Amino acid sequence: MNFTKDSVPELSKCCVCGTEKSTPKVVVSRGNPRARLMVIGEAPGASEDNLGVAFVGRSGKVLDKILERVGINSKSEVFICNVVKCRPPKNRRPTRSELRTALPWLIKQIDLVEPWIIALAGATAVEAVLGLKAPISRIRGNWITWEGRLIMPIFHPSYLLRNPSLASGKPISLTIKDFTKVRNKLNELEKTPPLSVLQVKRP
Repeated sequence: MNFTKDSVPELSKCCVCGTEKSTPKVVVSRGNPRARLMVIGEAPGASEDNLGVAFVGRSGKVLDKILERVGINSKSEVFICNVVKCRPPKNRRPTRSELRTALPWLIKQIDLVEPWIIALAGATAVEAVLGLKAPISRIRGNWITWEGRLIMPIFHPSYLLRNPSLASGKPISLTIKDFTKVRNKLNELEKTPPLSVLQVKRP
């Protein structure tokens, strides 16, 4: 399975501009499309827009370091993407309308990858996927069940860049703790695969 704009042509219509005329760059994903873990962020940034690959800028490097810290290989054990596939103008937050437009194509990615666990990075991803508008600081680190899958809300890596303290109880330490929960749960599910996930059927 190879996720590119060409392999999933409909993604070319999923951009924040709402039209194909402006031909923005579509940033589909990176990582292993067979992975049991999926990380979903908000939208591509400047580096992602330039290279056409998700989470390759400063935020992506922070994410990779945390994954490595807890024993998750960012190349082979996780599939990483964003809700919105094109960089919003001036790097602004995607509007609700743009999130709604992009959501069907994200759902298609989820259906194709079939992850056991999804980590939603930041409040925007949580709102887009779960329809839940809540402070990420309140819901992060808590398991949520959605469509037969386990969801783990986490701080967005860009927030960690703005809060670089490594002290206990600070965002980086809490995110390491959250991904440790994810790693432990993946190990648990490897022994007993979640039938509820395998049996998910969409209309």
